[in-house]
Amino acid sequence: MARKAAETVTSLLTEIKGKVVAAQEDNVDRTKIQTEITALSDQIKSVVDAAQFNGLNLINGTVSSTNANGQIGVNVLASLNRDSSGNVSATQIGVDAKNLSRTGGTALAAAAFDVGTDGGTADVIDKFDGGTADFVKLDAFKFLDNSGGATGSVALKSTTPGVDTAATGGLMVGDQVAMTVGTVTGRYIVKEGDTAEALVAGLKNALSEAGLSSDDFTMDISTAAELKISNKTNAGVAVSTTATRGSGGLANLSTLSVATAGDAATALSDIETMIQTAIDASAAFGSSEARISIQSNFISDLSDALKSGIGSLVDADMEEASARLQALQVQQQLGIQSLSIANQAPQSVLALFR
Repeated sequence: MARKAAETVTSLLTEIKGKVVAAQEDNVDRTKIQTEITALSDQIKSVVDAAQFNGLNLINGTVSSTNANGQIGVNVLASLNRDSSGNVSATQIGVDAKNLSRTGGTALAAAAFDVGTDGGTADVIDKFDGGTADFVKLDAFKFLDNSGGATGSVALKSTTPGVDTAATGGLMVGDQVAMTVGTVTGRYIVKEGDTAEALVAGLKNALSEAGLSSDDFTMDISTAAELKISNKTNAGVAVSTTATRGSGGLANLSTLSVATAGDAATALSDIETMIQTAIDASAAFGSSEARISIQSNFISDLSDALKSGIGSLVDADMEEASARLQALQVQQQLGIQSLSIANQAPQSVLALFR
């Protein structure tokens, strides 16, 4: 159910992408295109909400339990194993949940992720003038630690003992960070083991993939895990950062707009990210489904083998037993005939003396 829903969402997002691409032109009716995008967005919500089986929905963000993988998800019973002492234990296959909802999530504090160094006007990369105010440095971020604080140096899972998932002053695995430069937004999902270096590298790649012009901006990463963005244009450009926790993979779908050329450009970057999110979810569910299918076939074959083995121990093979009985009866008859012949021999000898 989850895999099919994720594939349907991917298809609908691809259709929305076509609308967004059409909106890149100047001589189009953006209002009509926006109406079509809204309708498709509502359809995606319907698909996500309906993708449940017996009340369980793996793609709408409602699952909160931890599975055998240590991730948010559910477990599927794989087998019951008996050791040499007769003890029985269960093994599970963990299926990770994927949040494809449009929920915005909880905003994290600026201390967790923010532009730490701004050489000029706050929240603006000043125009290029050869001075020291035409750049900003992203060098302010924190990670949650395993003692309830935010002094860590690497990203930990929410299931790590001691991590306070309610703390908004640091980042953990699954948090989404975003940086907007002008009309271009780059987004990055924090992964397990990420450091400050990995975070700035991920954002740099995200901004490049989103279309940040290399002619207008330069992005450099220093050894101190700082992302320096310099403005090479003759006008100031706004810059901002956000970080959210628990946000749905399609959170930006609710605000997707093609009302202006700038909105359409941002929408194209957003829709590409959402399509990749849906594809990743489809692939993950497909892998889990394949694993469960393989285990199911194995258990079926194992069950047949056990039944055959037990049958050999406790059930008689009627064909073999019947053949043995007939052979024994023949042996008995031959024995009786042999004794009869032996008894007749002395009588024949005595008859010679009469």
